[in-house]
Amino acid sequence: MEKRFGALPYQSIRELITSGVFRNAREENINPASLDLSLSSEIYRMEGIVLPRPGETIAELVEKIGNLRYSFDMPLERDVTYLVRLHEIIALPETLYGYCNPKSSTGRNDVHVRVLADGVSRYDTVPRGYRGSLWLAINPRSYPIKVSEGERLTQVRFFNKDTRLTEKELQDALSTESLVFDSHGEPIRYDDIKIKDGDGSVILRLDLNQEIVGYECLGSNRVMDFSKRKFYRGEDFFREIKKADEGIYLKKGGFYILSTKEAVRVPPSMALEVAPMDERSGEFRSHYAGFFDPGWGYGKSGEGKGRPATLEVRPFEDMVIRNKQSIAKVKFERMMAVPEIAYDALGTSHYTSQSNAKLSKHFQ
Repeated sequence: MEKRFGALPYQSIRELITSGVFRNAREENINPASLDLSLSSEIYRMEGIVLPRPGETIAELVEKIGNLRYSFDMPLERDVTYLVRLHEIIALPETLYGYCNPKSSTGRNDVHVRVLADGVSRYDTVPRGYRGSLWLAINPRSYPIKVSEGERLTQVRFFNKDTRLTEKELQDALSTESLVFDSHGEPIRYDDIKIKDGDGSVILRLDLNQEIVGYECLGSNRVMDFSKRKFYRGEDFFREIKKADEGIYLKKGGFYILSTKEAVRVPPSMALEVAPMDERSGEFRSHYAGFFDPGWGYGKSGEGKGRPATLEVRPFEDMVIRNKQSIAKVKFERMMAVPEIAYDALGTSHYTSQSNAKLSKHFQ
């Protein structure tokens, strides 16, 4: 049988749970191409975050750098780092490795999370053959949050090979698979893209033509309880940003929810990752939750014409950004197999209806 390469789909992740590769993992936490990781009850308030050295476990590190045992009965304070052991314990074969990304609602609430693994001196990285626990560093940046055991703030994707598209593969895929659409619902071809990095990525542009183009986080001392869905009023945490012909002003260190002009369509045979922008485009970060599942914007049967990407933007300098400015960079990659379930076919996500910048599922 021909060996297939790429990101592991839903059914392969389910098989790994059944076979004991992922202990304490739950089938209901599987997505089309990733596994949600859940918080255990073991949490520490940290002076700061630090990576382990090779051979050093996170538990040993916690003892060395000092810690304060914490409780989920209390909110997680703004601009304080907490370290939580995750429920899932992993015993990967040498053929598989993984990367982690925050979930959409985590990023849109400006909660900075990073996964740490025993002896791994990189964040959000699960190397080939890794065996051990995983931990999550949590830092609420704009307002305190309330979370509890079992909450899912991050997800992990597994691969047997890097199948991100090359520039030539991207050129072919844009012609045959309609991956990106313009604001009129027409497919964008390779030659239509004027700004390219030449590395198999697509540069997406900012949309400032909507009546509400995005949201600026106000910062707040009010606690956001992650267990409450469609509960909060947006105006208690964010300010609407109105349409602006000459651009909008972003403050250094601020946090903004914005949207792309192009709509992205991810076929079930692919997944997509938001990659860091080249610093020559400006000193800002435009994503804190950077993974799109197979079938996102595809529709239930392929009738979809994509969906704009919502971005979490933090500028590192005062800046004015204008309509159609380069704002995000995405990379498509091949799946090892088409997942048994695809994103749009699920019909359960808060984000399937987004047509412009949208706040998290916790807001009315």
